[in-house]
Amino acid sequence: MSETVVTETVDLPNHSKDIATRKKNSADAVRQSLKKRYAAERRFRTYGVMALVFAFLMLVTLFTTIIGNGYTAFVQTMVRLDVHLDAQVIDPKGTRRPEVLGNAGYGLLVKKSLRKMFPEVRARRDKKKVYGIISLLGANDTLRAAVLENPSIVGTTISIWVPSSDDADMLMKGHISRDVVEKERRVTNKEIAWLDKLIIDKRLETQFNTRFFTSGDSREPELAGVWGAAVGSLLTLVITLLLSFPLGVAAAVYLEEFAPKNRWTQLIEVNINNLAAVPSIVFGLLGLAVLLNFVGMPRSAPVVGGIVLALMTLPTVIITGRAALTSVPPSIREAALGVGASRVQTIFHHVLPLAMPGILTGSIIGMARALGETAPLLMIGMVAFIVDVPQGFTDPSTVLPVQIYLWADSPERAFVEKTSAAIIVLLAFLVTMNALAVWLRQKFETRW
Repeated sequence: MSETVVTETVDLPNHSKDIATRKKNSADAVRQSLKKRYAAERRFRTYGVMALVFAFLMLVTLFTTIIGNGYTAFVQTMVRLDVHLDAQVIDPKGTRRPEVLGNAGYGLLVKKSLRKMFPEVRARRDKKKVYGIISLLGANDTLRAAVLENPSIVGTTISIWVPSSDDADMLMKGHISRDVVEKERRVTNKEIAWLDKLIIDKRLETQFNTRFFTSGDSREPELAGVWGAAVGSLLTLVITLLLSFPLGVAAAVYLEEFAPKNRWTQLIEVNINNLAAVPSIVFGLLGLAVLLNFVGMPRSAPVVGGIVLALMTLPTVIITGRAALTSVPPSIREAALGVGASRVQTIFHHVLPLAMPGILTGSIIGMARALGETAPLLMIGMVAFIVDVPQGFTDPSTVLPVQIYLWADSPERAFVEKTSAAIIVLLAFLVTMNALAVWLRQKFETRW
């Protein structure tokens, strides 16, 4: 039998044409895919640029608003008075003792000087308004300080600059408009005329407000300053640093280098991470319940605030410390152990110094966060009205964020600029601390 062989003939030209068509379609698909991918990348890049521009505009708006409202607080309207320091009023017996000079009735001398400057004012109500042009309390303090510094001026007439009242200050700075109807503004037409007269006589001008940086809080806006709150913040941060930094570094070193890997250490690590996310007011409640009510520590004191903020900052210091220790290459440990160093020597002589820039950076960032906290300090009583500048860690005090909170809640218009100015001071502190963290990292960081 013969086998029949069936062969299939292929049209080679058509087959080559199909392959070329498929290749062309595949290339077109790849080009379309690349086109879509490039378009998506451009859109993503555009969205990123738009987000950065939006964030920058919001930042500029924030700083413009704060600086625009607060820069005028750095100057103060001052009035020059010619005051006769009557010895019969200040020191009738001529003892020149500081306690006598300090308790003299300087307000009478100030009012007498104002009456001489405005002899045409006769009505009692108008005289009160004339006295309201200046800050009587500020004038008293200024005269008292001048007499205590140089008692020999008693009995003479001196020319001295005293702060104006808050309403006069707001008018001169333009925060109170002269064009508003008289009944709708706090300064009357007569007071405006008296102020204009002082300007013509060159007895009224704006000067740098040193009182804002050298005095504590006050009920009078023109006398209020941030020095008391700044000192309170400094004392509180000192306690926070002394507690959180050594304890945080020690905990980070132990957990990363010495602690065995078991359930207990895992539980500790989970709790540390959870504590870093706990709302700050919870630490304030802890300080209120334990430190104040149970231990009996002084209320509204930097030592209590420092302990509370240290507890809040401690998880951040531990986490950043462990990350810094992990970033040190294992070869450093192996080399130290290879030349005969013990494990403790390896950690403290080689690993820890190399990790210190990262640890310092994390600690400073944690301290900057603590500087801006308000809620935990409100719970331990640091919201109290404190006039005196604290002299120690147990003296009643407040801090800058709480001072800003108190001023923002005050109804006087002059406290608006004080609030913004205090925010500027707080931001300056925060920027300085963050700049210090960046400088430390760049100076001491070792690149592998």
